[in-house]
Amino acid sequence: MESTSPDTVVLIHGLWMTPLAWENWVKRYEQRGLKVLAPGYPGVEPGTAGVEALRRDPSPLADLGVREVFDHFCNLISELKTKPIVMGHSFGGTFVQLLLDAGFGAAGVSIDGAAVKGVRALPFSEIKATFPVLHNPANLRRAVPITEEEFHYAFTNNLSEEDSKVVYDRYAVPVPARILFQGGFANFTPHAATTYNFANDDRAPLLFISGGNDNILPPVVQKENFDKNVRHSKALTAYKLFPRRSHYTCGEAGWEQVADFALDWALAPAAGELP
Repeated sequence: MESTSPDTVVLIHGLWMTPLAWENWVKRYEQRGLKVLAPGYPGVEPGTAGVEALRRDPSPLADLGVREVFDHFCNLISELKTKPIVMGHSFGGTFVQLLLDAGFGAAGVSIDGAAVKGVRALPFSEIKATFPVLHNPANLRRAVPITEEEFHYAFTNNLSEEDSKVVYDRYAVPVPARILFQGGFANFTPHAATTYNFANDDRAPLLFISGGNDNILPPVVQKENFDKNVRHSKALTAYKLFPRRSHYTCGEAGWEQVADFALDWALAPAAGELP
């Protein structure tokens, strides 16, 4: 791929979601003249049809692991003529880190990102939000659905139950539990799938964005990740906290501020200090 100014943004969704979760961001970034790709994990199709299909038959998710998804995105990005900006939400943020570490992407943004191996922060609210999946080892090779109540706690705690149900009905799908197990137990796993080189001086610029009211992945997770990168690597790394925002920061009121900040930074990551 040629080294020119990025003209493409790749948006990577997180667990319990599909590419549909990026629908507002895709339109906003296209309006700014960029090509926007929002691919799904292998077997995950875009649009409302993809959500409905996975609710009827989640088997395409059942055996997905971190490396299968990572390889899928590597292949997609390799076909582009120029290195794209890569943004990811939740576990999509984990994939952003792994992709930048492997040399993919002109800049990366991890929004409410899950931990890579080596990040040890594990707040109680994260344990509570992931316990319905991780408490049962038999879930390892399953696609596990999330209830409306669990979704409200993990994603949409800033919304009323009624408003949360609207979001749940539109976006929520079962989780490929194997990915969650691989991420959750990475620090106890030799050669874990989420192994990341914090000392990589050659990776592209990376921005961590946190939501101050995020239950499933609170700011302490991204802040430790950021600190480890700054401590070990000379590559450009930045951190931005948006107070009072939940894990549903890509869709709840005010999402435009987060979307614009992320893109503005990624287009000019060395422009100056973050506010």
